[in-house]
Order: sequence, then C-alpha cells, then structure tokens
Amino acid sequence: MAATSGKIVQNVFVSHSFQQNTQLFASQSQGRRDYYFSPYPRNSNLPSPLGKLAWTASSIQLRTLYKPQNHFSIQRNFHCNASSSVSATALPYLDKTDFLKLQNGSDIRGVAIDGVEGEKVNLTEPVAEAIGAAFAAWLMEKKKADSSQHLRVSIGHDTRISAKLLQNAISRGLAGAGLEFVHYGLASTPAMFNCTLTKDEAFLCPADGSIMITASHLPFNRNGFKFFTNAGGLGKVDIKDILERAADIYNQFTPESLKNSEQKALLTFKKVDYMIAYTSDLVKAVRKAAGNIEKPLDGFHIVVDAGNGAGGFFAEKVLKPLGAITSGSQFLEPDGLFPNHIPNPEDKTAMKAITQAVLDNKADLGIIFDTDVDRSAAVDFTGREFNRNRLIALMAAIVLEEHPGTTIVTDSVTSDGLTTFIEKKLGGKHHRFKRGYKNVIDEAIRLNSIGEESHLAIETSGHGALKENHWLDDGAYLMVKILNKLASARASGNGGGSKVLTDLIEGLEEPAFATELRLKINQFHPDLKEGSFREYGEAVLKQLENSIGSDPSLHKAPVNYEGVRVSGYGGWFLLRLSLHDPVLPLNIEAPSNDDAVKLGLAVLEAVKGFGGLDTSALKKFVGAS
Repeated sequence: MAATSGKIVQNVFVSHSFQQNTQLFASQSQGRRDYYFSPYPRNSNLPSPLGKLAWTASSIQLRTLYKPQNHFSIQRNFHCNASSSVSATALPYLDKTDFLKLQNGSDIRGVAIDGVEGEKVNLTEPVAEAIGAAFAAWLMEKKKADSSQHLRVSIGHDTRISAKLLQNAISRGLAGAGLEFVHYGLASTPAMFNCTLTKDEAFLCPADGSIMITASHLPFNRNGFKFFTNAGGLGKVDIKDILERAADIYNQFTPESLKNSEQKALLTFKKVDYMIAYTSDLVKAVRKAAGNIEKPLDGFHIVVDAGNGAGGFFAEKVLKPLGAITSGSQFLEPDGLFPNHIPNPEDKTAMKAITQAVLDNKADLGIIFDTDVDRSAAVDFTGREFNRNRLIALMAAIVLEEHPGTTIVTDSVTSDGLTTFIEKKLGGKHHRFKRGYKNVIDEAIRLNSIGEESHLAIETSGHGALKENHWLDDGAYLMVKILNKLASARASGNGGGSKVLTDLIEGLEEPAFATELRLKINQFHPDLKEGSFREYGEAVLKQLENSIGSDPSLHKAPVNYEGVRVSGYGGWFLLRLSLHDPVLPLNIEAPSNDDAVKLGLAVLEAVKGFGGLDTSALKKFVGAS
C-alpha cells in the first residue's frame, strides 16, 4: 500500500473484524481497496488497532491494516423495510446509550474504539452525530439565531485514531441542523477557542462556536469533545444540557434524517489550516516581548517533546521562526497510539523522556505538551523539572513581576511551601481553591468581578490560564511566557540560558516527601444503604473533620474550599472527594517519611469505622496490618 505523505491516517480498519458488524463491498480500482458500508451498524465503531502504524520522516505506512477512502464522508447505503415508514420510525439497530454517562465535568469523554478489555464502546458515530446536532441547537439558542442566520462552527482534533470518523459524524449533526462547519484538521485545544476570537475571513473566522475532538492524555481507545464560544469553554451545566438534547435527537434518528444530514454536510464542507494563524500570533508575542527583534531566540537550543500528540507544531512553527535550535526534539510526529510515552506532563515516564533529551543534547530548555496542548511543562539546562508546584512558582514569579501584588489562584493540592513563596518572597496572594482547571479559572474570573485583581489561574496538572490571554488554559501560551522571559533577559543584556528561569524560583521550599493515595469507595457495600458514593464520601470527610480537634498536633486549615486540609508534624494532608469517581484522594506532604506516616495514621484512625472505604493503600503506606 502506498504511503500517505504528510498526513496522519485516522480511519483504520481491520477487514475481518469490521465484517462482523458491517456489510462490506470491496472494489478494486487501480490497486486501491475501498470499503462502502451501511450507516451505523450495531456497535458501530473502529475495531482494535491490531496492525502496526509505522512512521518515517515524511510518511506513514500501514501494515496489516486497511485504510478506507480519506474523503470527508464515507458512502453509506441505507436499507429499510419498504412496508414501514422510514420518516417516522426510529432505527432499531442503534444501541441504547446513556448520554449523561459521557459527561466528564466540562468535557464529553467516552470509549471510541475497541482494544481495551472491559471497556465497551459508547462514543459511536451516531452518538457523535446526535451530539453535533445538540450543540447546534444549544448554540442557536445561546446566540438567539433564527433560520435565516448561518452560524459557523469549527472542528479540530488531536492525533487519536478515532478522530476522523467522529469529526465526520459530528459534522453531519451540525449540517443536519442547518449550521455551517469548517474542518481545521489536526489542531490544539487552545487554537479551537482562539478561532472564536480571531477576526480574519481568510481563515473563516471568527467561528460562532468550536469543537475540539480529544480525550487529553487518556489511552488511545478514548476520545471526546470540548466546546467553545467566544465567551470561553462550556461549563458543566452546558454539557449536561447538550447531552440531554443529544439523547432526544438520537432517539428520533431515521434513515431519511441521516441521509439528509449527510447530503447537507457534503454541500457545506469547508477546510482551512487555522494553525497558521494561531502559531503566527505566538511568534508575534515573543518578538514583541523582546523589543520586536526578528529572531530573539537566536542561538538558544530548545528541545520539544510532543508525545506524538498535536503539539509537534511548536518546534517548526514557533521556535524555528524565532531563531531557536530545535535539534533533539522528539515524538513530534502525530501517532494516535502514543507508542513512546503518555503525552502528560504529570507522568513520570514522560518527564524522564524530556529531561533525558535536554541532557543528551546539552540544550538550554526542554518543553513538553500533553496530547491537545492545553497543558505543558518545562525542564531547565540542568534537568530540573518545571512542573506541578515548580511550574506554578515560575509562572507566579513572571506574572507578579508584571502585576505586583496580584492574586494567584491554584487548585487545592498545592504545597504550603508554594504559599510561602508567593506571599513572602514574591509579595502576591495565594488563593487555594478546588481541583479542576475550570473551577480554578472560574474562581479567578469571579475574584476579578468583585474587585480582587487576579492575573493567573493554574492547576498542578499543568492547566494554566492568564487574564491577558482571555482566561484560556493554553499550554503553548504558558511556554511563550517563559520564552518571553528568556528573550527579554537577553535583550536587556542578562543572558545565561534558562538559568534566568531557575533563579526566578530560588527560595521555593519543597517537601522532602510527597505522595497521593487513592481510597476507593465500594458502591455496593451495605454501609452505603443504597445511597450515593458522594453522600458516603461526605460522611467520611465530616468524621475526619470532627476528629481533628482531639489531636493537639493537628490544625485544620482556616480557609479551605475542598475536602479537609490539615497541618501537622511539619507537613500537611488533604483528603477530598474526587470530582467524578467514587474515590477519596489523600495527598500528604512532609519533611520526612516518618512525619508523613504520622499524618497518615491520623487519617486512618479517623476513618476506621467506614467499612465501605477501601483503606488498603493507606494501611500499606503506614505499615499497618
């Protein structure tokens, strides 16, 4: 099979597997095998990626696997009973789907392809088409649009192998609802928000709404959607609304309506490379910070690790135009199977990979992104990582130089040492809020609305948003702020590579010991008495809170927005309820392992009466039998 130059192959099928679910018709045309299949067979989804995706410098080759036509839409043949009314009968072969289970906070996420045991596919093509139609209805209502207005929605995706089918399905949903859509192809999540603000008809901007197809750092078989308007990312209430609408639409699908949506999609299909505009803005920002120097990073050696996600553009389209040397950059090629490491700045293997690349290439700086580029981290020339508390400290130092005294909003698991650094060393204010990047961003926006100035909202996961950048959590823009510091330091005669960054966090106290333990709630345990895991978890937290007062060595945090946070033995712990799962994560930081064990024992003693709580991880940590 001929290689497909410069493009990621997204639609991959194994013929013998696909025949189980689909009527296949193979035709030979100049040595090419094309597959045509009926719409939405039962369990319609991509099969397991049993073959091997092999990348070369400029092409991708398929082994074992077949690739269908790489057009916008794969032809669909409709089969229906002639004696029945196709316009009024819902399709019997559509699986029953609990749409609300696809909600993951302010995102939609599900299993898009087979390949992981025990994970049933629930994000199928028809489900995606229904979600597209539901977003169209939601957007028209929010924009107060009528049928005479032609709203425009942009669609982008990361490197996942299920991306193209979901893109085409959600496009049909939008088109069937009367909206115009534009395909951006491989893109980053931040770019998809940015296109709702850009005013440039050459790129068909601004978009009235945008959809990013991604599941962040989750495994290859997952996928999902993030939604934006020019007001920002949608929240939990909006996502629930869209999923409820999608469930109704899904139940009303007919062969006639599906065929109609496909025909409309073919008529309205457009495609642009918006990443050209997005990366151009990033380059301009660095040049401006350096006094409008054309190549302010000339001579800097910076390596990028994209983890085979969507962030490979940063080396070629941002760093090189600024003059940086990028040799040694790795895993820039899109590959939705993520063969090298999980694209996740919190993952130890991923951070080890970029650290080693910096040291091996004697680089000044290393940059790593997650799959869809809304998170990032860095590594200095010595191999010191700037992620989690260090990344927050670095960004706080940069922002507080520009906005003295401003409030830095973080999530709940940041360290006491970070608070001391922000408030005592930098002269800012640390506002520790709840977990969840949307929670952190929304809290910063709220503080500004009541007169408390805040310019940075950042979570330990690497999600960071700045007021100057429309409160968008953009991993690439965070790195641009760091590059600005390098470039401006050189322009003012204070060079020295990334040492200028290392110096910015001098004095940050870091714990000698830190761990996170996950205490799972057994939802079927009799103790729950058919109640929810959330109610049970809240009861655990209440018991822990009540027990603190009896121990003079422990002190409850005077201001806390999530869970129970307690200081003692030179350290602290936080027990909180997970945002989505039946789990109570326990974070402990202390000056030594022994002190951490003392904190762990205090938690274990307080929760020992809860039989529905699995404390085995905590018992193992403290050495209890």
